[in-house]
Amino acid sequence: MPFNIYCIQPGGGGGMTLELVWGKVRRWWLRAFCPKYVAEMKARLKGDRANIPVDVIDSRDLKYYRNVANCWVEPADDLYAWRKNIPMATDGWFELLIFALPPFLLAHLFFWYLGGWWNLITVPLVVLGLFVISFFRDPHRLIPPDADAIVSPADGKVVDVTEVVHKGVAEEPIVRIGIFLSVFNVHVNRAPLPGRVLKLKYQQGQFLDARSPDASLQNENLEVVFAEASAPYRRFAVRQVAGAIARRIVCELRPDQNVERGQRYGMIKFGSRTELFLPKSAVALEVQIGQKVKGGSTILGRWKVATPDDFRPKPPKQAVAPKGPPPVEEEHRAPPPISVARVPPTYVPPASASAPPKPPAEGYGLASS
Repeated sequence: MPFNIYCIQPGGGGGMTLELVWGKVRRWWLRAFCPKYVAEMKARLKGDRANIPVDVIDSRDLKYYRNVANCWVEPADDLYAWRKNIPMATDGWFELLIFALPPFLLAHLFFWYLGGWWNLITVPLVVLGLFVISFFRDPHRLIPPDADAIVSPADGKVVDVTEVVHKGVAEEPIVRIGIFLSVFNVHVNRAPLPGRVLKLKYQQGQFLDARSPDASLQNENLEVVFAEASAPYRRFAVRQVAGAIARRIVCELRPDQNVERGQRYGMIKFGSRTELFLPKSAVALEVQIGQKVKGGSTILGRWKVATPDDFRPKPPKQAVAPKGPPPVEEEHRAPPPISVARVPPTYVPPASASAPPKPPAEGYGLASS
């Protein structure tokens, strides 16, 4: 797992902070006044709790850390498993409380206690509460049974189908399908194909309009690279991109995890962009720009029949020598040595053996007797 993915919502946020604070208060209250419940719930917990930074009591404490946790509660022992049967995104429960409940409470107070002209304010308040509820809806989808079908990873409108380069998927050209999710779309993301998670990559960035192709690289995003569940194990990737309003990406996957076609694995809160990367030579696309799609049910394309070349191992990359002279870093280059002119030594001929020795200079010889 990458170092910057420590929970299912690596970008954090005010809602996540408030919910974690509430979790601390709830656990304190349970330990202080419900010790039997705490003991019973901890007995149902299986696995190792070492990777989780909170004291886990029940399954609610695993919400933000289920992608890094090595502990779990069996569905039969989970008292809160009923929440998954409600057609609402479980990752948006807290946002529903803090954004949808207050407008309904205010509308109730204005309508029943003030009346008169105050009733006009109740209409936009009720509309606001219903909008928040509709944003976090998670309806059931009928998943196509076709083994070669590639379904849409999100609801929305296809804004571009472009050929790009993505070395994490394949060396060949890649087709990128960009889907824009407005605030009126379902924001739950689904796996387009059955496969295994190879790696995840989270990148912080800006919050530009998600309809722009530049948002793919400049905005905050989280990318998941998958491989087919069976040979020839072709790769594909899904990238969740934050938008001008949507700034919270949720992804509950971890490396080596297996997913099924149409399986829910995360969401982007309040308007965003989702991109699907597929090897161009391996797919037959059935999607057009401007088409409205539904996550998990709309077929975007199909895998082509695998050829023998797809089963051959890829040759190792050959090292290529760089062209031209190596770059020189001026700031690290040593100064050139100072050139000093060398004077050749003067030639002195050796003294002849037959020449008489010179007498010592006057005043320097020995005194005669």
